[in-house]
Amino acid sequence: MLTSRSAAHASLSSLAAALLVVAAAARPVCAQTTATARPTVAVMDFSNGAIGSAHEELAPLSGGIGDLLAGELAANPNIRLVERKQVRQLLDEQELAGTRAIDAQTAVRVGRLLGVQHMIFGGFVTDRSGTMQLHARAVNVETGVIEHVERVSDRADNFMAMISRLAQQLNGGMKLPAPPAGSRELGRAHDHAGGASGRAPVPFQAVLLYSRAVRAEDGGDRAQAVELYRKTLSAFPSYAPARRALDRIASAPGDR
Repeated sequence: MLTSRSAAHASLSSLAAALLVVAAAARPVCAQTTATARPTVAVMDFSNGAIGSAHEELAPLSGGIGDLLAGELAANPNIRLVERKQVRQLLDEQELAGTRAIDAQTAVRVGRLLGVQHMIFGGFVTDRSGTMQLHARAVNVETGVIEHVERVSDRADNFMAMISRLAQQLNGGMKLPAPPAGSRELGRAHDHAGGASGRAPVPFQAVLLYSRAVRAEDGGDRAQAVELYRKTLSAFPSYAPARRALDRIASAPGDR
């Protein structure tokens, strides 16, 4: 009897030791997963602050800026950008798609429904000299507090350089993880952004055509969207966002 008890005790001790080994091995994995979890970010359409005749002419930029800025931020593999299609779908469901100016409270509401940590929203204005200003705010969805405010301005001819600069400054100002060493530089997600690189800047006409295509796609008119994306490439053949959009539409179910 004593021998049986001793054997049972030894078996239980061995099982407990094995469980401790498994638990010890699991702890670093969980810690690593938590430490390397990417922060989630979503970008909303920008409000149109242009006045006079420019207001209607530049209206498509509201969606275009949101789309292009999200694309720039997505160049950083250490953060996760929610697809703009998901953002738009939620805005439609909440009947917020037509809201002219999004405030922090609305951004937090949408962010919580999307399950993201950071929401970016903002607007653009122009003046008679042709200067455009983009202003963006980032809100922490968990706390509801504005965590960073950013503003960039330049001539409309340097529009893509502004988008790239805004993405870089938001990434740093929001204290998001920096891109890993050796990866593509943030702010270079779109070919030929121009500026210091010395490459040809994207013509503002191409940016407007692209933004009109985004609006057509948002409205469900894919035929018009395809036509406008193609016109964008006619205006600037190496414009990567338009080429990617055409590839996306071509590969979507039911579009073949």
